Amino acid sequence: MTIISDALVGLVAVFHLYFLVLEMFLWSKPYGRKTFGLTAERAEATKSLAANQGLYNGFLAAGLIWGLCLGAAGLQIKIFFLVCVIIAGIFGAATANRKILWVQAVPGAVALALVLLAR
Repeated sequence: MTIISDALVGLVAVFHLYFLVLEMFLWSKPYGRKTFGLTAERAEATKSLAANQGLYNGFLAAGLIWGLCLGAAGLQIKIFFLVCVIIAGIFGAATANRKILWVQAVPGAVALALVLLAR
């Protein structure tokens, strides 16, 4: 069970690294604009905000990776960062786009459930 839960925590970390790249580097590029449904003007106007958001996603990924690297000693760190992922996903769904609930909060919640079951 630990292998499965750690694999899912790793997958959530990879998602957040992907979000970092999308928001920090691809936001105003065609792929980023298409992903977020933005016009070139809107993307350019919000580029610095998106980069800031991407950096936060990178911190979430870093925390999850840190917890994974510590093995059994990283349990509390994984729990903390998964809770942060879930809260960020719920807040994003409530304030920006409901799709964020499914892309961020649900995978984080499933990973958290498995981490708690595996301990």
